Amino acid sequence: MNNRLPFLLALLIAPRVILAADEGKYVPETDPLVQRKIEQWRDLKLGLLMHWGAYSQWGIVESWSICSEDEDWCRRKNPDYVAYKREYTALKNTFNPIRFEPSKWARAAKEAGMKYVVFTTKHHDGFCMFDTKTTDYKVTDPGCPFHIHTNANIAKAIFDAFRQEGLWTGAYFSKPDWHSEDYWWPNFATPDRNVNYKISRYPERWQKFVQYTHTQIQELMTEYGSMDILWLDGGWVAKDNLNQDIHMDDLATLARARQPGLIVVDRAVPGIHQDYLTPENQVPDHFLPYPWESCIIAGGGWAWVPNAKYMSPRKTVHLLVDIVAKGGNLLLNIGPGPDGAWDPGAYELLEGLGKWLKANGEAIYSTRAVKPYKAANVAYTQGKDGALYAIYLPAESEKGMPEKIVLGGVSPKSGSTITLLGSDTPLVYQTTDQSCEVTIPPSAASAPYCEYAWVLKIR
Repeated sequence: MNNRLPFLLALLIAPRVILAADEGKYVPETDPLVQRKIEQWRDLKLGLLMHWGAYSQWGIVESWSICSEDEDWCRRKNPDYVAYKREYTALKNTFNPIRFEPSKWARAAKEAGMKYVVFTTKHHDGFCMFDTKTTDYKVTDPGCPFHIHTNANIAKAIFDAFRQEGLWTGAYFSKPDWHSEDYWWPNFATPDRNVNYKISRYPERWQKFVQYTHTQIQELMTEYGSMDILWLDGGWVAKDNLNQDIHMDDLATLARARQPGLIVVDRAVPGIHQDYLTPENQVPDHFLPYPWESCIIAGGGWAWVPNAKYMSPRKTVHLLVDIVAKGGNLLLNIGPGPDGAWDPGAYELLEGLGKWLKANGEAIYSTRAVKPYKAANVAYTQGKDGALYAIYLPAESEKGMPEKIVLGGVSPKSGSTITLLGSDTPLVYQTTDQSCEVTIPPSAASAPYCEYAWVLKIR
């Protein structure tokens, strides 16, 4: 703990014991450039994830319906698998998102307080949202009607627009490619998500796939401007699973030769190439001692679905606070529609989130987790200058600030000041050895910055 803090923290409720298995999933990075980049990324706290592809035309889950695994969430509308897969592949021929305005998305993300974007350059189905030279299964192919559009190279247009607004850029890239005949060889059936032939029997075919993968990633790292994150999905493509070795050491080395300090996230594959962990659509129930990011659906599914209901700004603020207090970042997913537009609900969510962060972002950005992390409905963060932030998360039934807020596990030293963020007026408080009770005057409770959650600053 920072010994410059003008207060003592006493732990009232101990966080859950972190299992050794959890800690074993993270291997710290040793490259100084990457170490520095990870620390900068930890300051950002809030990012945007976008799942988008030709599949959005059907309003279905991305990619998974062409995988023959029997899962409720990826049922096919056509029970004839061969015919369905042919129809799915043909979606390239009708993909024409003429309402695509990347600059509009980038402005909305910036106003919402987002600091980085991760975009799906290629999902498991193999359809490329960038102008690769390795395949014609891409948005810029003459067979795709969108190829004549000014922003036909969708990934480039998105990365350029978000950089223009000052956000970091990250390329989501699927390691498996179900369109590639060197991954799913038509000579055999496709029983599941994995490669459908024995690599030991056909090593030349597998090496062609490895080269294909490396070439596409090098295109993204070379031709799409400054890149901050390479976000690799499809963790089953790993050396210890059916020997699906895509030579991650070489891949990461070559990518960083083009993008020094690049954060590489080889999702769900424990080891040196998982620079931060990515719990999917969930939030850990305790503090985690390594870099991590919860990727969470904002509304509907990962991909666009019709009539999606989005989280409220209040729920999103509480989610962000909970994640940051436990040491993580929030990567909020929005799925663009088949016409290239976001749903109105996405903009409403981001607008409300942005208003709260404009007033209270000091307690979120560039902070670190600090004990007791979270006590009852108060979450804690610590600024780099030693300031402690106590974020009060009201219940839905609470229509205004309470007259008193109890800060469990916090006991400020004599002479400390407590203010409501947005006001310089010191608040009256009483301390015990293990808590602090702060009195909230009516004038403070009615201030305009008091919405969704309220922040007390202790100095």
